[in-house]
Order: sequence, then C-alpha cells, then structure tokens
Amino acid sequence: MEFAQVVQKIALVAMPLLFAITLHEAAHGWMADRKGDPTARLLGRVTFNPLPHIDPFGTVILPLMMMALGTPFLFGWAKPVPVNFSALRRPRLDMAWVAAAGPGANLFLALVSGGLFHLGLGLHPEFAQEVYRGMFELPEMAGAGAGFWIPLLFMLKISVIFNLLLMLFNLIPLPPLDGGRIAVGLLPRALAMPLARVEPFGMFILLALVLWDPIGLMRGVLWPALTGLAYLILG
Repeated sequence: MEFAQVVQKIALVAMPLLFAITLHEAAHGWMADRKGDPTARLLGRVTFNPLPHIDPFGTVILPLMMMALGTPFLFGWAKPVPVNFSALRRPRLDMAWVAAAGPGANLFLALVSGGLFHLGLGLHPEFAQEVYRGMFELPEMAGAGAGFWIPLLFMLKISVIFNLLLMLFNLIPLPPLDGGRIAVGLLPRALAMPLARVEPFGMFILLALVLWDPIGLMRGVLWPALTGLAYLILG
C-alpha cells in the first residue's frame, strides 16, 4: 500500500475507531457508577473525550501497524476502566452488568451508524458501488459531491464493522474479557470460581487463540458472526 493511501486510510478510520473504544470504556465506567463504584467517574473516565482512554499500543501503534501491513481486518483497544468490584452493591451480579455495558454500547453505536449509513446512501445512491467495496478497501473519491459523502459513508461503514468486532471479541467467555466477567457473574459459583481463576492467564490464552486459532474460534465463529451481522446492518 502506498504511503498516501496509508495516510488516507488512517484519516478515515481513526475517528470510528476512537468513537468505538471511547464509548465502550465510558459505558463500563458509567455502569459501575450506577452500581455503586464511582472510581472511574472520579478518575475522569466516564467521558466521551478519547484522550483519557487511549492506550499507546492498543489504540495507536497496533492499528497503524495493521493498516501499514495491509491486514484483512483492523483491531485495537483502550486502557481498561478501573472498577473496584468490592464497592459494587451486589459484586457478582453487578460485575456482569458492568462488563455487559461495553459490548452493549458498541452494539448501540453499530446500529446508529448503520441507520445513518442507510440514510446517507438513500440520499446519494449513486455512491453505493464505491462504499460497498471490500470491508476495508478505500473508496474512489471522484465525482461531484464524492469528496464529502463517500468519506462520510465509508466512516459510517467502518464504524459498524469496528463496533461489531469489539462487541463480539469482548463477548468471548474468557476472563479478563467482558464475556468472561459476564459468565463469572451469572454462572453458579461451582462453575464461576474455576473460570475466574483463569484470569491471570487469560491474555496469554487469548493471544494464542488470535495468532494460531487452534480451535477455529476466530475463523469458524467470530469472523462469520461479524460478516453476518455487518451484512444485516449494512445490507
């Protein structure tokens, strides 16, 4: 990919990515505050300002590397919102609510972005061919009005895809991902406690699942779910 194309893709992808991870983390903090723990709010993490949520590697370096290498998908993460689970009124159940708030926020943003995408495409159907190109393929910008509408529609499409990806990835039932914490909060203690003890090793297990996909979770579950949901929302 040429340098100019990399810069162009960064400009179009950065805003949807920042919105996705910012809303995800802010939702965790907001729900924790509602359930009795004000830690995130007091630290300024219940905010739509992306700066407090940025993780230098997960938010900036990794997505840039993936774009430069031309990977078929992009991914990133933000700094986790601090939650004092002992301060929650019902720690196990409320932990599940706090964990679910992030993926729920991403689903909401995906649906809103999809609605705006269809609204914009309804106003300018002549740009459909360009914006429906490959998932992350840059559109052509030629034509009257294209300089505004095609980038906007492309960013809305990317917003749908990023938010669905963050939602699905975080719902994997493996601590410390949100899905793991939801499972720990809802399962009977006899099953929840062994799962909770996996958390110190969760990131290493997750790394192996992403890099080698030994059980086909990525190619057999997550990717088909992402493409299917994206198709339902984007048409």
